[in-house]
Amino acid sequence: MSDNRAVAIVGRPNVGKSRLFNRLARKRISIVHDQPGITRDVITAEIAEGNYTLFDTGGLGYKGKDTPAALTAASEAQVEFAIAAASLILFLIDGLEGLTALDEKIAAMLRRCKKPVRLVINKADFDDEKIDLAEAYRLGLGEPLRVSAEHGRGEGELRDAILAVLGPVADLDRGRDEAAALGVCFIGRPNVGKSSLSNRLLQSDRLIVNETPGTTRDAIELPFDFKGRDGKMYPFRLIDTAGIKAATKLASPVEYFSRLRSLDAIKNTDVVFLVLDAIEGVTQQDKAIAGEAIKERKPIIVVVNKWDLVRQAFKAQGGFEPYKNERDYREKYEHALFERLYFTPGSPLIFVSAMSGYEVDRMLNAAVKLHRMLDMKLPTARLNKAIGYLAERTPPPAVGGKRFRVYYATQTGNRPFRIKLFCNREEKLTEQYRRYLEAGLVKEFDLAGCPIYFELVGKEKHEPGMSFSAIRAAQELARNPGHEPKWRAAESNSVHETPED
Repeated sequence: MSDNRAVAIVGRPNVGKSRLFNRLARKRISIVHDQPGITRDVITAEIAEGNYTLFDTGGLGYKGKDTPAALTAASEAQVEFAIAAASLILFLIDGLEGLTALDEKIAAMLRRCKKPVRLVINKADFDDEKIDLAEAYRLGLGEPLRVSAEHGRGEGELRDAILAVLGPVADLDRGRDEAAALGVCFIGRPNVGKSSLSNRLLQSDRLIVNETPGTTRDAIELPFDFKGRDGKMYPFRLIDTAGIKAATKLASPVEYFSRLRSLDAIKNTDVVFLVLDAIEGVTQQDKAIAGEAIKERKPIIVVVNKWDLVRQAFKAQGGFEPYKNERDYREKYEHALFERLYFTPGSPLIFVSAMSGYEVDRMLNAAVKLHRMLDMKLPTARLNKAIGYLAERTPPPAVGGKRFRVYYATQTGNRPFRIKLFCNREEKLTEQYRRYLEAGLVKEFDLAGCPIYFELVGKEKHEPGMSFSAIRAAQELARNPGHEPKWRAAESNSVHETPED
């Protein structure tokens, strides 16, 4: 029985490795497409039935025209990583195409690796006479298993064969509470340094980093631990995503599915790192990507990468015109950033360098702090007082001759912060005024980066058993805790005004 319960799927390009990976994982994780070389990073999944980690690797030896030589070498390095880390290797070949010279080259390499290897013949969807078993035996890797990754033939036998090598799963303890791990996700345009930041956090070249935009095509999830400022160890789940291109600029089905996978990663994370380029500034696409995180109501930390280039420019070249120094550049950058990303009020902003490691740890400390903040309870009295102050300072605009008015507010949930507003008319709340209220509450309660969601209850749709007189009584109690509420017939133009029809 192996202590290291890890299984790697290897083979030449386009033999169905990603499809078999998805079949064993029981969900679509790796992108599947007929174009060779789609998988470039090592994708992982935890297989509950056998309590092991499954690796999907890049195609060995692929020399496609659209792949630079450096990228091919990096992809093969990932396969070598998987072979070194795995306790069992599944060598996949194409049963319909027959053996190739590359298959034989890979088989020779696997015979030398001194690891258990099971030969798996894929695309065995039809009668066995279409499969040349004698040719497969010639590889010297023992009796092959015949499967159809697409239709599921031989899946049970393959799962049994894996467990026969790994051994029983009883009394195994991974020693890590994955449910408690804080999920963080890097999102951004292609080539802003998301994979480089991941490598810096993991202190390894675990992910492929290449100057060619679009290198990472899958969302890759990796566990790691981080020692915070308080000296405690915090478990993390790091999700490195492909660059999110605009939907109108997707050049292939691969890019389309890669974009969907990155958007799914946003849904499955706790804290989002929006990565920007320190030199290029905030683009329209950055704004659209931030909007995707806002749409999912995820907390956002804005990370400006490649700050080493800015520092070098001011030290060696005199900087950039018309900025006086690095500090001036940073202040102007920050001002321009939040002018464009106005819908991310109070989000922490961190200037980092994946290349040098400058301020990288601050990202994780900020994520730990933000993660804790998401469970805060907002005192009802203080919440109503804050909304009252905001409305008095800047009254809402008149819509159709009427102004939006809040009679009472109370927190109803967390992650995101959910605040129920009992109001006169829901449709009177404009999007601009909604953002104003959200930004005001973020500042009042120091919720930098935390999303706030208003649940509006209009006068005609208030909950049964919660009359407006009861709301007004609760409102008075919120203003004067410990005292009997006193009804006031008329008040000034504020959030406490008498309900109107």
